[in-house]
Amino acid sequence: MAKRHRLIKATPEQVWGILSDGERYADWVVGTTRSRPVRGDWPEVGAALEYEVRIGPLKLQNETVVRRCLPGRELELEAKAGPLGTARIALELRSWGDDTLVVVDEHPLQGAGGKIHNVGVEALIQLRHREMLRRLEQVCEEAYRPAGGRPGPSDRGRAEPAGA
Repeated sequence: MAKRHRLIKATPEQVWGILSDGERYADWVVGTTRSRPVRGDWPEVGAALEYEVRIGPLKLQNETVVRRCLPGRELELEAKAGPLGTARIALELRSWGDDTLVVVDEHPLQGAGGKIHNVGVEALIQLRHREMLRRLEQVCEEAYRPAGGRPGPSDRGRAEPAGA
């Protein structure tokens, strides 16, 4: 089971603001482009996003469904990957002083992905998670950067989304 964490210099509410925006999914999830909600009200249970995955010249349409949601704290997703099957991806937000510790936990659920899951695949998922969390951090910092610079400890609770 691939589990990784990252401390993000934003409040849990700010990080949740990004996670709960279905149209921003492709901004931080590695390998996806052009996400859009297709069912329900993201991130309510049962809501789904459709997105494109590009592997070289190959383009695949995939879907991710919300299976569990504790607003502001936890989001569990089932990512469908066609013939590879599905994976459970859980994101947990923990308040850490003025910041947020984001914990991501992923493992295959159904299909070929579970049958070929091994130490090598686990290592690739770890690399993907590292990049995904780095992107999430970057998206949060860009979205909530106060006018004139990076968020500081006294600014984080007051920062508004960029363009608000």
